[in-house]
Amino acid sequence: MAQNRDQAMAFMTSTTPRLAISKALITTAVSVAILSGCAGPHDQLTTGGIPDDYRARHPIIVTEAEQTVDIPVASTDRRLTIAQRDLIRGFAANYISRASGPVYVLSPEGSPNSAAAHQLRNQVRAELASRGIASSKIINTSYAAAGAGDAAPIRLSFTGTTAITTQCGQWPKDISNDFANQNYYNFGCATQNNLAAQVANPEDLVAPRGMTPIDAQRRNNAIQEYRTTTSTIEDVAGSDSSF
Repeated sequence: MAQNRDQAMAFMTSTTPRLAISKALITTAVSVAILSGCAGPHDQLTTGGIPDDYRARHPIIVTEAEQTVDIPVASTDRRLTIAQRDLIRGFAANYISRASGPVYVLSPEGSPNSAAAHQLRNQVRAELASRGIASSKIINTSYAAAGAGDAAPIRLSFTGTTAITTQCGQWPKDISNDFANQNYYNFGCATQNNLAAQVANPEDLVAPRGMTPIDAQRRNNAIQEYRTTTSTIEDVAGSDSSF
């Protein structure tokens, strides 16, 4: 029995360091794998395959749409005010840059200010013509006011190219129960709408414009200044100027 006990103790003594070394090696290997995963490059195929781009969900589209401007008219107005003329000038500039079709001048019918709007309609036509819109393209028409007590405006309208995107405020999913770690559906919609509204020429989203001719005089002045200037950065730094 003593001999068997001595053999068992010898076996345990010889195997214990091996087990400790094996556990240490496994722990080290796992740690290295974790650190290398954090420091290594991201998996572009997996991450890039997630459809989570707000520009794809809310694309900006160049299409035809109706452009309207309402000119408020009081029942006592007999001539266009400065504010009304500013609205007409802005509308005319927008039309010239975006369209070439007819322009509609809609005056209200059945409202308390209908007589004043009908009288101002000719002044609106004259203001549009003075801004470069041909009289043959200006069409007078009317529309029914919503109610007898409404002070309906004079409405200017044309159809032209416009940059638009999807309507904001849509929530098809409950974001409180979404654990996909992706942007919610309405994310980026307001940014896309603002960008579409701020584009001066929607056709710039389709193709770039041609380059304007160079200013030869300005180019010659710049080259001449470059050739005649001898000061260096060291000279400027060593001067007494506050620059």
